[in-house]
Parts: sequence; C-alpha cells; structure tokens
Amino acid sequence: MKILVCVKQVPDTTEVKIDKEKGTLIREGVPSILNPDDANALEEALVLKEQYDDVTVTVVTMGPPQADVMLRQCLAMGADDAILLSDRAFGGADTWATSNTIAAGLRKIGNYDIIFAGRQAIDGDTAQVGPQIAEKLGIPQVTYVQNFELNGNEVTVQRQLEDGYEIIQVNTPVLLTAVKELNQPRYMGVDKIFAAYKKEIPTWTMADLDIDADQVGLKASPTKVFKSFTPAPKGKGVMLEGTTKEIVTKVIVQLKQKHII
Repeated sequence: MKILVCVKQVPDTTEVKIDKEKGTLIREGVPSILNPDDANALEEALVLKEQYDDVTVTVVTMGPPQADVMLRQCLAMGADDAILLSDRAFGGADTWATSNTIAAGLRKIGNYDIIFAGRQAIDGDTAQVGPQIAEKLGIPQVTYVQNFELNGNEVTVQRQLEDGYEIIQVNTPVLLTAVKELNQPRYMGVDKIFAAYKKEIPTWTMADLDIDADQVGLKASPTKVFKSFTPAPKGKGVMLEGTTKEIVTKVIVQLKQKHII
C-alpha cells in the first residue's frame, strides 16, 4: 500500500509580523515549522505503516529550497521518502495554482492508495488545497477526519462536524484531511535523524512535471489579496463589581448609553 502525505512548511504564527507599508508577511527571521494539521496527517500514515507490513509513506511539499529541512523532520518521524516541488515558477501561487502543482506531483508518483493532508495551513486557513487536489486527481475525498479505520480497500471515517460527527465509508484511492483530534503526532526518533540527513530528497521543478506554465504560480492565481494587516488591539475591558442584580443593572445602563439597546 502506498500512502502519500501532503505537508507544508509554515511560519510559526506566534511570531509572525506584517510589513505595514507592503501589507505582506515578514518571513525573514521567523522560524518555520511543520504545519500542525499536516503533522496529524503524517502521524496517521505512520500508524498504518506500523500496522501493515506493505505500507510505504512518502511526504510531498511545494515550497522553497529551505523546505528541505521540514521534509527531513518528516523522515525523522518515520516517513520512507520525501519529494520537494520547488521552482521559481511556482512562487506566489494561491490555493488553485498550488493544488495544480501538487496534483501534478502526486500524479507523477502514481499508484497511491491513500493521500493524507492537513485540514488547513495555519498561514492561510483556507482549507481548500486538499479538496482541490482530490478534485484534480478525480478521486473521492473526506475532510475533517477525526477517526479512521481501514479494512482492505474500504475506509471508514468519522468526519468532524460542529455538533457531532458523521460516519462515511469510501473506497481507495481517497484523499483525507486530518484534524488535530485524529491523533497525537510523535516526536522525531533520535536514530532516524541521522538517517534523515543522509537520505537524498529529490527536487522536482517545472520541467519534471506534466503541467503547463499557465497553471502554476502567481499569474495562474485568480485570488488577489487586497490587504494584509494586524488587527487593532481591543479596548481595555471593564470589571463590574456588586451583586448579580447590581451588575445586570450596570450592564443595561452602559448598553443604553452606547445605544446598543
């Protein structure tokens, strides 16, 4: 069984700042990490690898050359192989162009049974790339996976909803997007770290993929970001004291003064 995992290197959002003049993220000097939901996706693939003897796990990412470090982290967690899709032509891609490129890479690998991806990336929060990849590969998809069982070529999934979950059965090949409730990602293995840095990670460029230039990168991206900015901090809160009745009275008075009620 061949399992592919789509991963992304993202800036640590606890330290992201925005250039006020350009309206873009300042990535220089900001540490990069494996996208959290993608770590859950990888973990589920590794669990299957431990359960079945014939499972191989390959991680795939589209990104700049420095994404190689994140891929080696995935190898140190237990993945068998990694592939980096990197080319200047891929730069500036929105979700549509990104999914075109990744789908072309997965199509080149071929013969996959399950594709795992994270629900969404923390630097964009769109949750669109995974489903778009499935559409372009022409395979079924189940998003927001919080539980997963495999029986032969049939997959039974608990799909997370706001007020519960739904159970879906689907045959492979299939793409599944993971949420954090699915599992607890493992740490890198000390013994695997050395092997990860000795392993060759191939880089596939535009020339290696069966895809046209008008389907990738900024020019192929219909999404246009008008503005990026840091929200203004909220005003200082007001603490009200007194009995429950007194506090309710004070709240009503203030709401009337602000013409809210």
